[in-house]
Amino acid sequence: MSTDNPSSVNIQANVLPMSSVPGWFGEVALIAHTMTRLGLLSDICERVCFARKRFGRFEVIDFLIMLIGYAISGEPTLKAYYERLQPFAPEFMALFGRSGLPHRATLSRFLAALDEPFVEALRSVFLHDAFTRLGPEVNVGGLWDRQATRWEVFDVDGTRQAARQRALPEGPDLPPAHRRLSTVCAPGYMGRKRGEVVRTRTTLLQAHTHQWLFTSGAAGNGDYRGEVLRALSVIVAYQAALSLPPGQALVRLDELYGNGTIVVDLIAAGVGFVMRGKDYGLLDQPEVQAHLALPADEQFTHPESGLCRDLFDCGQIPVTAQGHHCRVIVATHPATTAKAPIGVTRGAMVYEFFFTSLPAAGFTAADVLLLYLHRGSFETVLADEDREQDSDRWSSYTSHGQEVWQILSQWVWNLRQEMSQQWQPTEMRLTSISPPSK
Repeated sequence: MSTDNPSSVNIQANVLPMSSVPGWFGEVALIAHTMTRLGLLSDICERVCFARKRFGRFEVIDFLIMLIGYAISGEPTLKAYYERLQPFAPEFMALFGRSGLPHRATLSRFLAALDEPFVEALRSVFLHDAFTRLGPEVNVGGLWDRQATRWEVFDVDGTRQAARQRALPEGPDLPPAHRRLSTVCAPGYMGRKRGEVVRTRTTLLQAHTHQWLFTSGAAGNGDYRGEVLRALSVIVAYQAALSLPPGQALVRLDELYGNGTIVVDLIAAGVGFVMRGKDYGLLDQPEVQAHLALPADEQFTHPESGLCRDLFDCGQIPVTAQGHHCRVIVATHPATTAKAPIGVTRGAMVYEFFFTSLPAAGFTAADVLLLYLHRGSFETVLADEDREQDSDRWSSYTSHGQEVWQILSQWVWNLRQEMSQQWQPTEMRLTSISPPSK
């Protein structure tokens, strides 16, 4: 181009629309390469099988690839995801060694047809991958108590997702209303009012590495005891992969699980635990009342709120009618004019219960309370997951289809964690409780 002769400049414009490459497409390429290199795609093809009529020219892996991309994309809905992906469908499928993008309706029909054996087959491949690359024991973190005993800490909790449903007209001349989410949701409790249609997802997190190990969903408030039993079996398998006894696993649970029935299940699994109790009837037991009449064993001040609690270590107390015992710690603090959000108020005091199997020689009462309150880091991980992947997004109107999506979403999270550690290695933080001063 000559600046002396502006007429020699030739400008051409094209009015045809040109789609921009999605910002998440590069990460899809990285995840696809990683899964191919690790043999995860071939494992899924070989071990996760499903046969149904009119399967068409697509295979199981094609549909799972679509959900993996959906988890990476962060798009709010499958419709928005497909609209962004459609112009680059051949390139997207080629990254995974596949051709042909299943239509969104085809994906929905596939998810609706899935059954329990398919979900468990996919879950087994997911767990096998999670256990295969654990690395040396020091790389998965740990907690050392006052007796220098190592513990692996796990968090189990459930999240609830409410379904928005429009009001439907009713009348004698109209057919009964049919809602698409009736098979995946049920009335449940979201914390504000009852009767909302919700779905509960129970998750298991390795607290040191922030690695997801288990997810399972159920309509309504879910089967909290059954999900805990399944999570405990995963914890036992994880400890076996590390060549550590189950007794050195420590699971933290909130008040939803804080009754004697769950204590019995935890003891039977041989797994250590600390959780907030909700059976305040134990407050009337003579052993507890006798201990509360004595001076407090310790005092604990919350580092953020400044709330000071008196701690009473009651020792081994029966927590079931059958006489099952566990260590019970009672925390008390003065009541205020506002209703206490946690615990039970009697007179001028608020009482909180904590159940644990941790030995008193390794964990004082304040250690147990501090360990439980550090569950706040688990809530942070859930918040990060909601912001980055939002695993509670609706992908299917069936229970099995929704659970497949959530397993794959956790799988993508773990791969992201692993690749970020390889890109910017950080030393695993290890926690050691100081020995008691003499």
